[in-house]
Amino acid sequence: MDNIIFEPMNFVNNLRYMGAGMLGIFVVIGLIVVTTVVLNKASAGKKSKHLK
Repeated sequence: MDNIIFEPMNFVNNLRYMGAGMLGIFVVIGLIVVTTVVLNKASAGKKSKHLK
């Protein structure tokens, strides 16, 4: 177990990849929200007076 090497600079070097992953997650969530809003508006149609 003496072969574990702690190098804090590796964390700093990996921040770019973690940031890119987070950005990708937010982009996908944004696309899902936009798609849901567009589909809701497209399928809403006219409201009937009988459905109050």
